[in-house]
Amino acid sequence: MVLCDILDHHTHQEVPHAPRAVLKRQIARLGALGFTAMMATELEFFLFEKSFDEIRKSGFRDLAPISGYNEDYNILQTSREEAVMRPIRNHLFAAGIPVENSKGEAETGQEELNIRYSAALDCADHHTIAKHAVKEIAWGAGHAASFLPKWHKDKVGSSSHVHQSLWHDGAPAFFDENAELGMSEVMEHYMAGLIAYAPDYTYFLAPYVNSYKRFAKGTFAPTKTVWSVDNRTAGFRLCGDGTKGIRVECRIGGSDLNPYLAQAAMLAAGIKGIEDNMELAPATSGDVYEDAQAQDIPQTLRAATETLRSSAFLRGAMGDEVVDHYTRAAEWEQEEFDRAVTDWEIARGFERA
Repeated sequence: MVLCDILDHHTHQEVPHAPRAVLKRQIARLGALGFTAMMATELEFFLFEKSFDEIRKSGFRDLAPISGYNEDYNILQTSREEAVMRPIRNHLFAAGIPVENSKGEAETGQEELNIRYSAALDCADHHTIAKHAVKEIAWGAGHAASFLPKWHKDKVGSSSHVHQSLWHDGAPAFFDENAELGMSEVMEHYMAGLIAYAPDYTYFLAPYVNSYKRFAKGTFAPTKTVWSVDNRTAGFRLCGDGTKGIRVECRIGGSDLNPYLAQAAMLAAGIKGIEDNMELAPATSGDVYEDAQAQDIPQTLRAATETLRSSAFLRGAMGDEVVDHYTRAAEWEQEEFDRAVTDWEIARGFERA
């Protein structure tokens, strides 16, 4: 496997819409302000009884997860999956990726892999390598691993939460021991931008038609752009309040996000918040799903495409080439879906139409 930057062979400059280049530009912008971004992504996925080949030959029908019940923090079921999960942890760690742990997640056959936080570009590289490793190691053990955000209407979806903080001269810039909750002014400005522009960059957190099937009430997949303290119904969760480990977790992104693009978009929003001294609204409490005052994230790929296309903020931060390229990518995804005839349509209308 080779991780590299893509250069235009005429100019020898980085291709502007290449995901790694998109992230590197936002890291450079942040560096000009005197900050370094530290980030971590959580990788959630499902393991299935059968292999990729068997599932494909069956037409992707009758999918059976590797376990029969919710295995969140379950010791017995996760032990039964160690033939897959132990090699994932050990091989990634041996390859230099600082794996912290794996665990059963809150659904049948759902897993989570956690990698220690690191500099933003390293984090995206780690995520990319780990995702491929999960699929390859599962395949080697005769199982399929899927990062599809919502593979069944009755099952909880898979996310990729992104934890983020800024550092200055080797110290956490988000921490102020004398401030409420330990949140520095820099953190408040950063979070204000992160939240205000969440609709603009939702496409980078949810890039496919299926991504939006995950956003459902009561599933810990957020639908609102507000923040709260350790509240998993909010789009943004404050973690580690009052400590040097204080950070913000974006809970909107699905397991299908591109980590370079997602991290770049969030950094751009945070930078905008800092540059404009944006004011952070008060924290929300309770069940955010039922908060009628909270702003919704785009609920479909079509809606996210339009917010991306018309975002003056993203065009200013990333450039027209980037926004136009990924707007067209979103349109292509929607066009291909619109051409499809789904099982639901056939079952609903074959006789009754």
